[in-house]
Amino acid sequence: MKRRRFLALSAAAGAAAGLGVEGFAVETGDVQFTEHVVNGRRGADERRVTFAHVSDLHLRGIAGVHRRIAAEIAARRPAFVVLTGDSVEGPAGLPLLDAFLGLLDPAVRKYAVLGNWEHWGKVDVGALRAVYARHECRLLVNETVMHWHEGRGIAVTGLDDFVGKPDLTAALRGIAPAHGHLVLAHTPEQRDGLGVGAAPVNAFGVPVPVPADLAAYGVDAVLSGHTHGGQIALFGWAPVLPPGSGRYARGWFRDGALPPLFVSRGVGTTVMPVRLGSRPEVAFHAMWV
Repeated sequence: MKRRRFLALSAAAGAAAGLGVEGFAVETGDVQFTEHVVNGRRGADERRVTFAHVSDLHLRGIAGVHRRIAAEIAARRPAFVVLTGDSVEGPAGLPLLDAFLGLLDPAVRKYAVLGNWEHWGKVDVGALRAVYARHECRLLVNETVMHWHEGRGIAVTGLDDFVGKPDLTAALRGIAPAHGHLVLAHTPEQRDGLGVGAAPVNAFGVPVPVPADLAAYGVDAVLSGHTHGGQIALFGWAPVLPPGSGRYARGWFRDGALPPLFVSRGVGTTVMPVRLGSRPEVAFHAMWV
């Protein structure tokens, strides 16, 4: 599905959903803070670490929902924060991202990846990287960094979006296996390229190089966004999902030999400023490393 067709279908679905739901609660500002467990304890010497997962801000202004998110993150004091893409839709969003990040504790490390909208909106990656860096946030484009927590190393791998050039082999080059490992990938369908024998080409026809020894890195979870949970979900069913969603709409997927995947419903909206049946979400994850 091409971008133009997706936008047209999304608008049509939104209009259709709007018929007959006049007066139904619009959920754009009703953010839900969810709690999750990435893995179980595997050894007596392991440490429990918590982190916050923010996705799909689609910033067009700073509103009460953003201040509530910042306040909740501050109250829960996570070890770090990850942002899984689509923070801004164009260069005009960079000052807004700067303002949002300024609401967060500068002492807390943050890690971010690109989404499709940063590519579609022709956001200068250097300028975006500089905004993130001012707020102790590392933008990861096919690269891995080590986050240290009480002497335990957590590898955080950030992949480029499908619209760009995701390359897991490049991202893992020179990185040794760690106590824990998270992969940040904006589009959840990227998970399908992380299994043994996985197709090397994604839904856009973009090659996704996969290292033969991926299993040695022990990926605890892939964290994504992109889908908005459908943004408009009818009785739990999302009639339209953007390209790159694959079979994933929201929540956890722990099936088969692929790494576990969590798909956030995200914070913002796209195409239409409305959510029905899919509240915005900020997730708080706990994991043992």
